[in-house]
Amino acid sequence: MKRIAIIDCGTNTFHLLIAEHQNNNSRILFRDKKVVKIGQGGINQKRITEEAQDRAMAAIEDFRSSMDRFSIQDVFAFATSAFRNAENGTHLKDRVYEKYNIDIKVIPGDEEAEYIFRGVNASMDIGDKTSLIMDIGGGSVEFIIGRRDEIIWKRSFETGAQRLLDLFHHHDPIIPEEVGSLKDHLSETLSDLLSALALYKPMALIGSSGTFDTLSCIYCKRKGIPLTEEQTETPLTLSDYKAIHDELIRKNRNERMKIPGMIEMRVDMIVVASCIIDFLLERHDFEDIRVSTWSLKEGVLARIVDGQLLQ
Repeated sequence: MKRIAIIDCGTNTFHLLIAEHQNNNSRILFRDKKVVKIGQGGINQKRITEEAQDRAMAAIEDFRSSMDRFSIQDVFAFATSAFRNAENGTHLKDRVYEKYNIDIKVIPGDEEAEYIFRGVNASMDIGDKTSLIMDIGGGSVEFIIGRRDEIIWKRSFETGAQRLLDLFHHHDPIIPEEVGSLKDHLSETLSDLLSALALYKPMALIGSSGTFDTLSCIYCKRKGIPLTEEQTETPLTLSDYKAIHDELIRKNRNERMKIPGMIEMRVDMIVVASCIIDFLLERHDFEDIRVSTWSLKEGVLARIVDGQLLQ
């Protein structure tokens, strides 16, 4: 039995997953996440600020302690949008390697999308009907159109929640003019996605982790539905999503924090993130919305277990 660690250095959050695996089986032993916000204050200028770098190093230090406690044999570390677009992303990557002996692989958006699909596909039965899988990050948003075990189309767009927050969310609550400008921006940047939706006609929207976890948690709190950490798919309906979205764009930060199910790490970006979802629902007629609690790191684990990713 081999113990491995998977680190996902996202733009907003760093995640750690520790698992053991043998042959085609795996067991998750430990999870941790740190709000790092490495895109804050510099993402649209293609910089990771000194303060953000310090937060990143502190998070990796905590992860290193956890990995040492579990006697990890192999570490698979990945970084996404903020690293790959920042002019000083390589500098931060080198700092992490020099101090903690963790070699972060900065992956392109298409590879990120493939891992996300694998994670979602491992978490639920996507089914034979075509679905759109969506992962809203701080720096980028990944979209995958596919069916069970099959990717039909995939694309990563550098239009994540931190970027949109900096560009459009200047009033709190957000004002209609800002929502309108944000959606005009999405019409331009996501034009290839809109063409793919018209061509492949996915029937379900599957949200991957992050913002979708929080939306599902808010829904479950309202409906009295219990959630457990072991669930890999959690409930949400289109009508209830719309009601939650309408509430999010009317409330300021303090009011959003009082919504049962809201967590502080999501409260700032959830408005613009929800606007991306609302934009898609306006542009395409989905029959259903589903939520997977698994994403990139679980997709990496699936590839390791399948013997397709070696250290």
